[in-house]
Amino acid sequence: MRLHWLIAIHFWKNAFTNRAVTFLFVFVGICALYAALTGWANAETQQTIRHKYQQEARQDWLNNPDKHPHRMAHYGHFAFRTKAPLSLFDFGTEPFLGNAIFLEAHKQNAVNFSEAGFSTGLLRFGQISLATVLQLLFPLLIFFLGFGSIAADRENGTLRLLLTQGVSWKGLMVGNSLGLLAVIMTLFVPIMFLTGVLGWVVQGGRITLDEAGRLGLLTVFYFFYLVIFCVIAVLVSAYSQTAKSALVTLVGLWLMLTLVVPRASQALGSALFPAPSKARFQAAIHDDIARAGDSHNPDDPHYKTLKDSLLTAYGVSSVQQLPFNYSGFVMAEGEKISAAIYNNHFGALQSRFRDQNRFARTLAFLNPYLAIKNLSMALSGTDYAGYVDFQQQAEDYRYAMAQHLNELQIRYVSNQKLGPTDKPYAIDRKHWKEVPDFRYTPRPISAVFGSEAVSVLAFGFWLILLLVLVQGLSKTVKAI
Repeated sequence: MRLHWLIAIHFWKNAFTNRAVTFLFVFVGICALYAALTGWANAETQQTIRHKYQQEARQDWLNNPDKHPHRMAHYGHFAFRTKAPLSLFDFGTEPFLGNAIFLEAHKQNAVNFSEAGFSTGLLRFGQISLATVLQLLFPLLIFFLGFGSIAADRENGTLRLLLTQGVSWKGLMVGNSLGLLAVIMTLFVPIMFLTGVLGWVVQGGRITLDEAGRLGLLTVFYFFYLVIFCVIAVLVSAYSQTAKSALVTLVGLWLMLTLVVPRASQALGSALFPAPSKARFQAAIHDDIARAGDSHNPDDPHYKTLKDSLLTAYGVSSVQQLPFNYSGFVMAEGEKISAAIYNNHFGALQSRFRDQNRFARTLAFLNPYLAIKNLSMALSGTDYAGYVDFQQQAEDYRYAMAQHLNELQIRYVSNQKLGPTDKPYAIDRKHWKEVPDFRYTPRPISAVFGSEAVSVLAFGFWLILLLVLVQGLSKTVKAI
């Protein structure tokens, strides 16, 4: 180990005597600082906006006058997704997916108001975040620093001299990998520390155990990610005859891992598991609801049968003689049926999306970039699974709200028909307080490992593979 550290220290000293390395470090540091500040500003702004409008929506709901419960059900409410504190580190899918949804009776609306919807087409090229810097720029920086770690010594004859003095191939590879990792840590450690500080500021000086755990795991997995690329750089350098050929190989590998394979995996996943278009999806829901029955149509066969069975069960001749509001009962039944249809179609669609994502995750065994990208979004609370969880919580709230209002109609609205001069039936506005405000609860950290188990296993696979390669190449690689 003493030999390993001597080689690592030598690598460290040589790296910082190179002006080009200093320039690159300054450039990457500026990019990281810019990403940190813009991520922090965006998180602060979005958190303030969403909190403000959630409060306004609640106040508007409570300020409604006395009215019929079913009118309140169609008046609806809004649900806003809380901004995750670590979204300042990794924007993930948040800019492209909605963050607010309108909740109303008999219908499940889409989540709207994404940042991409209000931005120019330049957003398609992506936004620079701290995660982007670590995932894309750091591997490129590592390859630039490490391409000549052993290949340059082979070219100038130093390698043969080292080997004849008793330095082993394994010692060279491990020592250079440690030195390269130590150099890159001088940027990585401050970035993760800055992330923690900004996350603490966004939370108003508070941080939960779950958030601290997420940041800790992000630090650990990004460390392993950088270790993988450090070892790859040294292995390619050891195998290459010249430093130039090592650099070309590493740049090509970087392009494949970070640009080509990720986009190809998305396209291939969509081709293997195609999802229906939005128009076809909505048309299928509409057809199923039409077949199940229209709760607003008194002549609908399903609800006519329901009415006849109620009249028989209660031994009355008309719905006006029932001991509860018949229209409210019908609305509750209609809500139950339509919600089940929406949930069935939504579940089938999400199953197809899960198949696409599962295929892309499997390719993490071929590409560590995919593994860290998925884990980073999941731990930052900006992945697709978090978006779906928000949709599900909003739907649970919508259904409970609609059924509570239907229950108020059943209990407090008369069955008697109104005369031409009668005022519409209404209940006291105090009942609106009985519907609680929407509060989104982020997924716990334990749920992240459930959805990203493949990515975690991929990291283990890569670390073991590189250990095997170091052991194997140390016995076969030649000095000339």
